[in-house]
Amino acid sequence: MKLLIKQGGRRCSRAGAFSLVEMLVSMTVVLLVLAGVLGTYLYGLRTVEFVKPKLGASDEARRAISLLLHEVRSAHLLRIGSGSLSTFTEVPPNTPQTGSAIQIHPSTNLNDFVRYFWDANERKLKRTTDGTTAVQIVANSVSNQMVFSAEDFAGRTLTNNYNNRVIGLTLQFYQIQFPMTAVGPGNFYDFYQIRTKITRRNIL
Repeated sequence: MKLLIKQGGRRCSRAGAFSLVEMLVSMTVVLLVLAGVLGTYLYGLRTVEFVKPKLGASDEARRAISLLLHEVRSAHLLRIGSGSLSTFTEVPPNTPQTGSAIQIHPSTNLNDFVRYFWDANERKLKRTTDGTTAVQIVANSVSNQMVFSAEDFAGRTLTNNYNNRVIGLTLQFYQIQFPMTAVGPGNFYDFYQIRTKITRRNIL
């Protein structure tokens, strides 16, 4: 911008410039805009970390229930108890039919089975077949030990291995809410529970 000033009948021009106050106002506006953009970016990162464990738990639970649902429904024999990769012990009669493992026999051959068991050391629900050393991780961060139960139609836990029982599945997930941060005081944890019931198609 140019200013034209008359002095003694002559015109002279002087170039205009920003004053100190205008510079300070401009810098303040720019800093406020940058702070807003940075705040929005950090909020987005925090939201992603907040939702991530929930989505992970939901996906794992969906996969676990889908596979287990199919195998229980098509089973010939079901046994609930405690077990590991190499062992299985069925819950005895006249005892609440709840346990950390379930053994599914698809046929009359008792050497042919699928076993789901809760690993207390790793807090994972695992799956193995026919006593092999191969193991498949079905779900992570499972905090409850009694994953499986045998129930009647009203949801009461049975004390005997009735043929027409309902198999209850309970998965309780316990995960860090913000997995990218260091574990320590001030961190948050989320709790999720998946509960479903499954029955066999063929009741002998």
